[in-house]
Amino acid sequence: MTAYDIACRLPSIGDLRNLCRSLAVLDTILSRDWEYRYYSFDSAWADGEEMASMRDGSGDEYSVLFSAAGSYVRGFGHESPMSPYAQDGEPWPGVLDGVPLVFRPWVEEPAFTDEDRVPLVTACIWREASDTRWRHGTIDFPTGHDDPDGANRLFRLLVDGSPEAYRRFAEDHYEVPVGLEAVRHVYASRPLTADVVSSLNAETTLSDLAGEIGETGYPGPGCDSA
Repeated sequence: MTAYDIACRLPSIGDLRNLCRSLAVLDTILSRDWEYRYYSFDSAWADGEEMASMRDGSGDEYSVLFSAAGSYVRGFGHESPMSPYAQDGEPWPGVLDGVPLVFRPWVEEPAFTDEDRVPLVTACIWREASDTRWRHGTIDFPTGHDDPDGANRLFRLLVDGSPEAYRRFAEDHYEVPVGLEAVRHVYASRPLTADVVSSLNAETTLSDLAGEIGETGYPGPGCDSA
């Protein structure tokens, strides 16, 4: 699976935004230490912009930017043969070709480039608000690799938007049982309750989470039932 396949399987911008936010909320509940979380969501990343992110702690990462103009998805597989570090410090040909001008500031954003201002990207997908589908550059992928741009590894929970997929990930990563009904509750963007929080992590409370959950823009607390 490459960026081409991901572009065919991503949900709409609005649904992707909700999914990214749900992933971040679940990780916030399961891991009180930000350093060990995979998924984050900042609803006030910049003026009129929101950002979802993933980092695996080993060098792989993605950023999904949302604004009134649409959405821009940047993925970086650090061991990918398409890494700029395997290409004399340049992004793989075609990966950033065709990115609309409205999204170019995100291509050049210092948070997504190295100290030499080289974009840290191996997979790139975008969708303007008026588009009917996700788009990508024209890329000649290297042969002999199952995951040449890292897209399969990076975006697996974005293309499999099922609560079951997140539970499998979380139980493997956090090494704790994860209640499926609680995951479904968050995936449905229903307001958090004390019961939902305690069923996912008995060592934290809804009030403990209030500040961080608020930063994601997730719906406020609900009544005490899952």
